Amino acid sequence: MTYHWVFRALVLGSMTLSTSAVAAEIDFSARDMVSWSTRSFEGQTRYAVVRDGGVEVLEANARGQASAKYLEREIDLSETPYLRWCWKVNARYAGLDERTRAGDDYPGRLYVARKTGLLPWQVQSVNYVWSSNQAAGARWPNAFTDRAMLLALQGKRSPLGEWRAEVRDVSADFKTLFGDAANTIDGVALMSDGDNAGGDATAWYYGVGFSDSPAPPDCPG
Repeated sequence: MTYHWVFRALVLGSMTLSTSAVAAEIDFSARDMVSWSTRSFEGQTRYAVVRDGGVEVLEANARGQASAKYLEREIDLSETPYLRWCWKVNARYAGLDERTRAGDDYPGRLYVARKTGLLPWQVQSVNYVWSSNQAAGARWPNAFTDRAMLLALQGKRSPLGEWRAEVRDVSADFKTLFGDAANTIDGVALMSDGDNAGGDATAWYYGVGFSDSPAPPDCPG
């Protein structure tokens, strides 16, 4: 299933922006993210704020469901080019071909989108996914639309139940995947989904935000 069009509706979300001579930061807490608007595709992924390693994290559990938490808001990548976060998952989906419509399920995904025109479907998105059967570093178009590109940051050999830190140069990823660097993005979303194959998995997200520093975030524990 394709999810890049969740950004069609205007959503105002909670966001903290702090700018200094040292660093510019846009940080989303677990409570921020759980309050983002929800777009359901098949039932409701369960989102909740829980504690892990002494801090609050966002837990997302999908048992054959698919719904996304999303925020539409313009972010200037010249100010904060790096998307940073920590995540972990407890399971992989066995036997899926994620390059097909029937296999388009991921225990964890975080994605960014930009508008490319005035019409609602004129949106491109980069989906950073925790893949069940692709190698880390693999990339491919979404099975439903070539306006969404998938990039596996964690893959079939990535450890389960361990926090992993990520840092992505979003503009560079748009350049690599679509041939055109992005100056701004218009939305960010996350989701754990299992609707196409009835998968059951839980993911946790922490430290999601944008920065002018490529330093990785400190993960819980």
